[in-house]
Amino acid sequence: MLDREQVHKVAHLARLELTQEEEERLTTQLGDILGYFEQLNELDVSGVEPTTRAIDVSNVVRKDTLQPYAEREAMLDSAPDRDGDFFKVPKIVNAD
Repeated sequence: MLDREQVHKVAHLARLELTQEEEERLTTQLGDILGYFEQLNELDVSGVEPTTRAIDVSNVVRKDTLQPYAEREAMLDSAPDRDGDFFKVPKIVNAD
Protein backbone atom coordinates (compact mmCIF):
# COMPACT_ATOMS: atom_id res chain seq x y z
CA MET A 1 0.00 0.00 0.00
CA LEU A 2 1.05 3.58 -0.55
CA ASP A 3 2.20 5.69 2.37
CA ARG A 4 2.51 9.43 2.85
CA GLU A 5 6.29 9.39 2.52
CA GLN A 6 6.01 7.87 -0.96
CA VAL A 7 3.49 10.54 -1.98
CA HIS A 8 5.85 13.20 -0.64
CA LYS A 9 8.75 11.70 -2.66
CA VAL A 10 6.71 11.57 -5.88
CA ALA A 11 5.50 15.14 -5.33
CA HIS A 12 9.12 16.24 -4.84
CA LEU A 13 10.21 14.50 -8.07
CA ALA A 14 7.30 16.12 -9.93
CA ARG A 15 8.23 19.50 -8.42
CA LEU A 16 4.83 19.81 -6.71
CA GLU A 17 4.36 21.67 -3.46
CA LEU A 18 1.65 19.89 -1.47
CA THR A 19 0.19 20.85 1.87
CA GLN A 20 -0.08 18.19 4.58
CA GLU A 21 -3.81 17.93 3.89
CA GLU A 22 -3.17 17.40 0.17
CA GLU A 23 -0.56 14.72 0.93
CA GLU A 24 -3.03 12.90 3.16
CA ARG A 25 -5.81 13.13 0.59
CA LEU A 26 -3.55 12.02 -2.26
CA THR A 27 -2.23 9.12 -0.20
CA THR A 28 -5.77 7.83 0.16
CA GLN A 29 -6.77 8.55 -3.45
CA LEU A 30 -3.63 7.11 -5.03
CA GLY A 31 -3.85 4.10 -2.71
CA ASP A 32 -7.40 3.47 -3.96
CA ILE A 33 -6.23 3.74 -7.58
CA LEU A 34 -3.36 1.31 -7.00
CA GLY A 35 -5.75 -1.03 -5.20
CA TYR A 36 -8.00 -1.02 -8.26
CA PHE A 37 -5.04 -1.95 -10.46
CA GLU A 38 -4.27 -4.81 -8.10
CA GLN A 39 -7.84 -6.06 -8.68
CA LEU A 40 -7.30 -5.83 -12.42
CA ASN A 41 -4.08 -7.85 -12.12
CA GLU A 42 -6.14 -10.74 -10.73
CA LEU A 43 -8.06 -11.12 -14.01
CA ASP A 44 -7.06 -13.87 -16.43
CA VAL A 45 -6.56 -12.10 -19.76
CA SER A 46 -4.32 -14.69 -21.38
CA GLY A 47 -6.81 -15.30 -24.23
CA VAL A 48 -7.72 -11.67 -24.81
CA GLU A 49 -6.23 -9.83 -27.77
CA PRO A 50 -4.79 -6.39 -26.97
CA THR A 51 -6.95 -3.54 -28.28
CA THR A 52 -6.98 0.23 -28.24
CA ARG A 53 -10.78 0.44 -28.00
CA ALA A 54 -13.50 -1.63 -26.41
CA ILE A 55 -15.54 -1.63 -29.64
CA ASP A 56 -14.47 -1.58 -33.26
CA VAL A 57 -15.05 1.86 -34.77
CA SER A 58 -13.98 3.59 -37.94
CA ASN A 59 -14.01 7.20 -39.00
CA VAL A 60 -16.64 8.22 -41.47
CA VAL A 61 -15.29 11.07 -43.54
CA ARG A 62 -16.30 12.66 -46.79
CA LYS A 63 -14.23 12.17 -49.90
CA ASP A 64 -11.67 14.94 -50.29
CA THR A 65 -12.40 16.48 -53.67
CA LEU A 66 -10.97 19.65 -55.15
CA GLN A 67 -13.59 22.24 -56.08
CA PRO A 68 -13.55 25.98 -56.64
CA TYR A 69 -14.64 28.25 -53.80
CA ALA A 70 -17.48 30.54 -54.92
CA GLU A 71 -16.46 33.43 -52.66
CA ARG A 72 -12.74 33.37 -53.48
CA GLU A 73 -12.31 37.12 -53.78
CA ALA A 74 -14.14 37.79 -50.51
CA MET A 75 -11.94 35.21 -48.77
CA LEU A 76 -8.75 36.79 -50.14
CA ASP A 77 -9.97 40.28 -49.21
CA SER A 78 -10.43 39.21 -45.60
CA ALA A 79 -6.81 37.98 -45.32
CA PRO A 80 -4.49 40.08 -43.12
CA ASP A 81 -1.94 40.23 -45.94
CA ARG A 82 -2.33 39.31 -49.59
CA ASP A 83 -0.10 38.99 -52.65
CA GLY A 84 -2.29 38.86 -55.76
CA ASP A 85 -4.27 35.61 -55.67
CA PHE A 86 -2.38 34.27 -52.65
CA PHE A 87 -2.30 34.66 -48.87
CA LYS A 88 0.93 36.26 -47.70
CA VAL A 89 2.29 34.64 -44.51
CA PRO A 90 5.48 35.10 -42.47
CA LYS A 91 8.44 32.92 -43.41
CA ILE A 92 8.83 30.09 -40.88
CA VAL A 93 11.65 28.04 -42.42
CA ASN A 94 15.30 28.89 -41.71
CA ALA A 95 17.84 28.70 -44.51
CA ASP A 96 20.47 27.22 -42.15
